[in-house]
Amino acid sequence: MTPEDFVRSVEDGLKLSKRIYVGKDRAVAPPKIPVMMDKSLMDAFLPKSPMVYAIISNPGIVDNPDIPSYQPHVHGRCDPPALIPLQMNRIELQVDCFFDNVFVQIIGSWRVHCVMGSKSCDCLIALPMGEQGSILGVEVEVHRKSYATEITEMKDIKDEDKEARPENGGYLKPSIFTVTIPKVDGGAILSIRASWMQKSICNNGEFFMGVPFSFPEYVIPLAKKLPKKEKILLNVNSSSETEIICKHTSHPLQEVSRESGKLSFAYETEVLTWTHNDFTFSYVVLSGHISGGLLLQSPSMHDVDQRAMFSMYLFPGNQQSMKVFKREVVFVIDISGSMEGKPIKATKNAIFTAINKLEPKDSFNIIAFNGEIYVFSSVMESVTEDTIDKACQWINSNFLASGSTNISQALNKAIEMVSNSTGVIPLIFLVTDGTVEDERHICEAIKSEGTVGGMISPRVHTFGIGLYCNHHFLRMLSILGRGGNDAAYELDSIETRMKNFFIKGLSTVLANISLEAFDNVCELETYPFNVPDISCEGLWTISGRYIGNLPDFVRVEGVLGDLSKFVVDIKTHNTNDIPLEKVCGKQQIDILTAQAWFSISKQMEEKVSKISVQTGIVSEYTRMSLLETARAVCQPTESPAAGRKVNIEDNVIF
Repeated sequence: MTPEDFVRSVEDGLKLSKRIYVGKDRAVAPPKIPVMMDKSLMDAFLPKSPMVYAIISNPGIVDNPDIPSYQPHVHGRCDPPALIPLQMNRIELQVDCFFDNVFVQIIGSWRVHCVMGSKSCDCLIALPMGEQGSILGVEVEVHRKSYATEITEMKDIKDEDKEARPENGGYLKPSIFTVTIPKVDGGAILSIRASWMQKSICNNGEFFMGVPFSFPEYVIPLAKKLPKKEKILLNVNSSSETEIICKHTSHPLQEVSRESGKLSFAYETEVLTWTHNDFTFSYVVLSGHISGGLLLQSPSMHDVDQRAMFSMYLFPGNQQSMKVFKREVVFVIDISGSMEGKPIKATKNAIFTAINKLEPKDSFNIIAFNGEIYVFSSVMESVTEDTIDKACQWINSNFLASGSTNISQALNKAIEMVSNSTGVIPLIFLVTDGTVEDERHICEAIKSEGTVGGMISPRVHTFGIGLYCNHHFLRMLSILGRGGNDAAYELDSIETRMKNFFIKGLSTVLANISLEAFDNVCELETYPFNVPDISCEGLWTISGRYIGNLPDFVRVEGVLGDLSKFVVDIKTHNTNDIPLEKVCGKQQIDILTAQAWFSISKQMEEKVSKISVQTGIVSEYTRMSLLETARAVCQPTESPAAGRKVNIEDNVIF
């Protein structure tokens, strides 16, 4: 189902819900259905909070399960099926923040208020997730059955499982996960517990996160205007010894506890209408300089990897007093035919913003490519008002989407322009929405570039647009080039994400980082394997496994923007109150998947599968299934009925 089909089905469902008899009490009236233009409908009817819908193919079953209205029989069927939003009886939100990782859990109940008591329908659960959201699991209890998702390795999937219906679930959009619960009786209550992980955005030491939590009027139960409880629990664990200060919150949170590097808040109130605001929160870790910590944790007895775990983090702090690098920047932009329309327009706007962020001491150039390459200037241009104006005019004249895609020639040209740079940080920003045949060869070429004689090698930052470019290639290219990687899967998000991508890449404050103490451990495995630079627009983290002993302090060395040497000793400590396995799991899966693609390694694929199953984070080599269990209601000694597994469509975005 496309988002457009989904919106039309919800619109049809709301119209169909007018058949539901709500009784003679005039104080109880169905909520008004918004009347809007098509674009507004898309914004209004795509879920902005956890939602559950009755899937209605036969409109004749739509009625109040408690008060039948005996309406005339309806002939025909809804094709595609209509989606009637179910009424929500309670909702609880729990949010746990570790570094820039946010773990979200919602607990709620929804009633099938729109289907006759003698009939049943399938119900669709839709879970919109925040920044870079990744589903962790869904549990449902309804009547005498329970359902739970589980992660299964592809090699363990039986032939009959492969025949599962695609409509059982998947991603409606990269940010909206759905799963279908079959044959729920009219009047039944679905008790749902769902969890996912997402990212917070870090800027100059401030962490901001937002959770979709804005409920429409039509999910408010109509039968009785009784108060309902909303509950929010928030825990922040920065694992830092520095003070945390709350900067903003969308709901009136009450502080429950405060320790060094930790905060807990709660919000609980009775409401007549559910909240119309997403839950947002931001906090600051007070630090005027680069600081951080190294967390160590022993593996559990069920861990497939019995090496010790570590996660190292560095807060960039407030860098206003530090000199930034002198930068040489080359924008390498795909203008092939598939970039036509919104992608090329959004890219142009993002580049205009990035160029205007450069300073007079910097220099830049622009390379556009399709089957050929088009260069703004034969030399690196100094940043002046005149060159910026000329660059903007050149972009408007040359960014015309057409032709095929040839990344290699354009990237080689960019490297040639900055490879002999001294006293600067050379930055290459590659933007593409396509795939090419020589991607591994391109990676090998970047791998051969390295830091020589104290110089800073060209940093390659990569940005992928849409579902059809090779995101594994772009991630691996950025790791080899010690740069950043990001992507926009939806057209409306391209410009915002790309602007943030450019700004973060331009904000490097520490480069050529080395970690001294890791030289003394055995079987060290780090993610990523090339230590990235630190930007003031994000939290710096690496993680991994090792055998051996680490000292009480680890020395971090690097090069600052004024090319002076930077040294800081980072304290190590064991932790049991942060689930490192899950906190680091997504990063490790993404990096290992890119490595598996690059090396064409089945062994690496199996490793990803095992981490995916252990952490509950879906990977390319695993599938999420829905396990149905019938709860026994006879004698306590009897065993429950055997579970039945239904696969969820594995159209997961990586």
